[in-house]
Amino acid sequence: MIRREARKRALEILYQMEITGQNTEQTVENFSKVGAEVSPFTEKLVQGAVDNKEPIDEQIDLAAAKWTIERMPLLDRNILRIAIYEIFYEPDIPVSVSINEAVELAKVYGTPDSSKFINGVLGNIAKKTEKANQ
Repeated sequence: MIRREARKRALEILYQMEITGQNTEQTVENFSKVGAEVSPFTEKLVQGAVDNKEPIDEQIDLAAAKWTIERMPLLDRNILRIAIYEIFYEPDIPVSVSINEAVELAKVYGTPDSSKFINGVLGNIAKKTEKANQ
């Protein structure tokens, strides 16, 4: 499974978890039961987003001017969680790749404005991260 597909599957799993209230293990098991491939990279993204939800959501709050997590569309906030997990916890993945992949997911699955919103939030985070690393 290529990484783009793995990110899509991670988004589906996180979305399902929020809708059903199931934990990661149950949701991944349900996907596997219906024949949906869940790669190790997908599991890593999901578990990373879940395990680091609080600091990730804090980053979203700081970077999303005038938006709270609760007001964001469910898909948008989960796309952001995946990308921010990658930016902060997966140093082998370039920040630009994480942002690009998130924007592409938003174009396919989000609202007409999702890709611009996600690009803006992740751009703010990337700028802060870049300054902190200098």
